[in-house]
Amino acid sequence: MISKYLPNYSPKLLIIVLALFFTHITSASVKSYHKDVDGVSFTLDKGLMKVRICRPDIVEVKYTVFEKLPAFNSLVVNNAFKMPSKFTVTQSSNSIDINTGKLIVRIDRKTNAITYLTAAGKIITSEDKNNKEMHQQTVAGIDTYSCSTTFNSPADEALFGLGCHPTDSLSINYKGRDQDMAIRYMTGAIPVLLSTKGYGLMWDNYSASNFYGTEADNTKFRYVSESGKQVDYYFFYGPSFDHIIDLYRTTTGNAPMYPKWAFGLFQSQDRYLSQKEILSVKDNYRNNHIPVDVIVQDWYYWDPLPIGSHVMKPERYPDPKAMVDELHKAHIHGMISIWPVFGKGTPNYDALDKNGFLTSITWDNVVTHTFDTYYDAHNPAAREMYWDQARDSLVKRYGWDAWWVDQCEPDNGTLLDERRKANFSVGKGIDYFNTYSLEHSKGLYKGWRRDIPGKRAYFLIRQAFAGEQRNAATLWSSDISCSYQALKSQVPQGINACASGIPYWTSDIGGYHYHWKAPDWSKPEFQELFTRWFQFGTFSPIFRIHGKGERALFSKNWSDSTKAILLKYDNLRYRLLPYIYSLAGKVTQENYTIMRSLAFDFRNDKNVYDIPDQYMFGPAFLVNPVTEQLYSGENAALGKHTREVYLPAGTTWYDFWTGKKYNGGHKIEVDVPIETMPLYVKAGSIVPMGQHMQYATEKPADVMELRIYTGANGEFKFYEDENNNYNYEKGSYATFKFIWNDQSRQLSISDTKGDFPGMLKKRTFNIVLVKGSHGSDEGITAKADKTVTYAGKAISIKL
Repeated sequence: MISKYLPNYSPKLLIIVLALFFTHITSASVKSYHKDVDGVSFTLDKGLMKVRICRPDIVEVKYTVFEKLPAFNSLVVNNAFKMPSKFTVTQSSNSIDINTGKLIVRIDRKTNAITYLTAAGKIITSEDKNNKEMHQQTVAGIDTYSCSTTFNSPADEALFGLGCHPTDSLSINYKGRDQDMAIRYMTGAIPVLLSTKGYGLMWDNYSASNFYGTEADNTKFRYVSESGKQVDYYFFYGPSFDHIIDLYRTTTGNAPMYPKWAFGLFQSQDRYLSQKEILSVKDNYRNNHIPVDVIVQDWYYWDPLPIGSHVMKPERYPDPKAMVDELHKAHIHGMISIWPVFGKGTPNYDALDKNGFLTSITWDNVVTHTFDTYYDAHNPAAREMYWDQARDSLVKRYGWDAWWVDQCEPDNGTLLDERRKANFSVGKGIDYFNTYSLEHSKGLYKGWRRDIPGKRAYFLIRQAFAGEQRNAATLWSSDISCSYQALKSQVPQGINACASGIPYWTSDIGGYHYHWKAPDWSKPEFQELFTRWFQFGTFSPIFRIHGKGERALFSKNWSDSTKAILLKYDNLRYRLLPYIYSLAGKVTQENYTIMRSLAFDFRNDKNVYDIPDQYMFGPAFLVNPVTEQLYSGENAALGKHTREVYLPAGTTWYDFWTGKKYNGGHKIEVDVPIETMPLYVKAGSIVPMGQHMQYATEKPADVMELRIYTGANGEFKFYEDENNNYNYEKGSYATFKFIWNDQSRQLSISDTKGDFPGMLKKRTFNIVLVKGSHGSDEGITAKADKTVTYAGKAISIKL
């Protein structure tokens, strides 16, 4: 139905658009073209088109109905691509071909539809004949143009990405599925799409949009933005998903390194009420020898002062600097929640208001029931004042290590037209509907890098948009419920968020609320839920507890058996930090993705396309969260105690817990007692594991267990640096490679490349060839197959 494209439109507007829709629309044909330094410009009988060759494998396409292409300052793309790529242009009676060396971009003369082909002439994808369209319309009283593109989609294509949508279905494949792409409360809509046909698309439009994967009986897909002066999208050719993400970040910015502590456990609660309570959490973790790296101060530490006061209420926080210092003495880092919303009656509000830095958008405060105001994050001067206020009042003043960027999209579910009508410094809100969070985090990252230069920035952010990875932003899936349905939906959300090019994603372990209250965590059914979520969180890019009710790992709410399971997975996360931090290095240095849709590594195995609850964690681990309740009590069964796992084809798999081997390419039914989340390791994997630690940097990586899963050749690059500064950007880091030759049973370790102050000069590797129980589970293997000393020079070990 055409009505699905027209949410919230007036009856009058609907009549106008229906008239346009049912009027026969002929495609715009090519009248003339000319070759430019950076591409080819086309004059059509209806509008203009530009095909820009950014790189041999990156193409930008613009189309407008206006007399010239509008000037456009992209907020997402930060690569100017100033060095022209070499390309040739040829023509025939039917088409104009642009050959980039890696691609042939073929433009149909009659319809201007673009077909993308490999250099060998194989079709990758193609626009529909009615491909790029703009139509006049009125939205929220604003006269504008809708912009859309339509692509053909063969039956065997699968589509991934488009961000994180907590209220969506449990599907993971957008083939045959529609998705609202307007960023609202509890969403992270990222207009980046990956296809198993080996290409990616990114739409550079910031208005409220929709993706329609159900066009023409699922044979086409369509992206529609409600406002704009041009169609503008980027085409990335992989064909691998890793290369597509590399091209996306080349276009929009690389993700900086997080501090090493950011890969340990975050302890958070809604909410800690005092300095005394924060320090008691610190003491309970350290006194009970439970690994943790971060404690979080959530909202309303300013209560009863207005929001935006940036004051920690002295009656409850008598000495915030001393509190943060105490955390640091215990090797724990502090994160604080600060919002972009301001209540009247504070100096911060008055200063922003005086300079014209506040918007017309007011948020109905759910606690104080006041109407508080968003500042204009699109205004560079307003961003600077916002940063200065928070820096001097809270962040630098007290030494906080990380920032929780909450409520960073102006919406509480009812502000959609208010956002559209708002006047930002760059233009009307309707045209910048989705970029508030991107611009807000830009100011925070810029300010942090300048004013706190020796400490890496870390921002936890509710909503994210394309390009936000360059601002040190971790996307979290917002205020989800304490339910199995919410847990089940987290898995595809995290996978697709990371498939959209945002490398760091997390959810509230256990869920945020139970009917907006705290659940009774002492009840067995909630202990089971938390345990299953904690297992999943262990293998999420960021490992983070948050929500209503006491749920720290030392909590008296937990039974002894629950505590033991939680500690087991917490210890496993910390033992895997050499593996995880090396992958973080790969994210920054090579634009890698840690939480990986199965299509990243098994794109040619069509059986993986529609699996919503399995993913790879780095190159080694196949993660299979348990997302259904199996027990009503610790011993009472509700139903079957198994879950189905598909083992992708083309490799052998090891059960991490038992060492048992399985051939890939088929499904197995796996026992899942409460202490076990099914976890498999791909043959050929090399997994460095550290010692047991209480915090991420407690022990140097001078002694590591090196697990080798035989049955295929393998390679792993180890990365390390100074852990919490930006010297790595100047080359102050080191890498070396482990290379396993399965046929000769030989492990080679390369020379170390690079160095940095304090770098270890000598290491001990306890090499374990995994076989059955030998080298299985989370514990340290009692007897290594061989122990070697490595001093930075290449060595080979026969095993």
